[in-house]
Amino acid sequence: RSSYSCCYFVLPCCFFDFHGKYSRRQSKKTQYREYLDFVAEVGFVCGFHVEEDCLRIPSTKRVCLIGKSKTYPPTECGLIDKQITQYINSRQTCAVVTRDRRVGFNHKDEYDVCKEAGSERPENETETAGTIWMPGFQPREKVEQIRNCASLPRDFVDDVVLSVANLLLNATPQKSSSNMNDGITNTWNQGESLSLKEVAEHLNKETLKKLKSEYGGLQTLLKNNHQVFEVLNGRVHIRDWRKENPSRKTKPEMKRRLSAEAFKTRLCWFFLHHPDGCSLPSESCPYAHGTGELR
Repeated sequence: RSSYSCCYFVLPCCFFDFHGKYSRRQSKKTQYREYLDFVAEVGFVCGFHVEEDCLRIPSTKRVCLIGKSKTYPPTECGLIDKQITQYINSRQTCAVVTRDRRVGFNHKDEYDVCKEAGSERPENETETAGTIWMPGFQPREKVEQIRNCASLPRDFVDDVVLSVANLLLNATPQKSSSNMNDGITNTWNQGESLSLKEVAEHLNKETLKKLKSEYGGLQTLLKNNHQVFEVLNGRVHIRDWRKENPSRKTKPEMKRRLSAEAFKTRLCWFFLHHPDGCSLPSESCPYAHGTGELR
């Protein structure tokens, strides 16, 4: 609507309409394909010849839509602008209109149904180019909330990690794990594995309430703490770093030493909290055994 000479390129990603989340209407199409058709329809209603292309980018959503030329002459700008306004207004109400599930896609049919749904809006709500086209529209908050457990208080996260680790270590009688090192067998308590549900049942209500407000909840928090836990197929395990270590043996000695020094930017949780300490010797552990090793 900015000008007749305007062209556009759009790479659709998140499924949003003008006034909120996009509501699906055709079950015989994938959600992505249906949304691409909707975005193409918007371009068509705005008077563009809409073209589709696929980008060479490492993403599953790489189909783009391009509007390079118009379907109407400059003399019809006012008429098209009214059509656009009517279409935008109709999207507020057409979401609740019951639609027939059709296999094909028809720009005209789709627009006509929405047009009927929005036809009762007062005429004084019709806006023209150069004014506020959609009063009150806000695509997202100015400050986007981070809800992947990364912004939770450090003390809270540490308490949950310690509680879950102790739960796994004390779930059954001490479980031995042997590792041959210079002919000596070392015993290290690897604990037991529990399902996410079982772990959650042992946490208090306040903790669970705080975790439920985050995407992925408890599972995300445990996966974020990769040093301590391994979450596989819905079960939580204490990570045994000896199993992560074999590939390091193939590296030359100098590279191994430089790699270990570069990694030691955090303290080893097992050195600080595990009853048997860390399962790896200091020179092999990627984490610092004490503040003196921090880099």
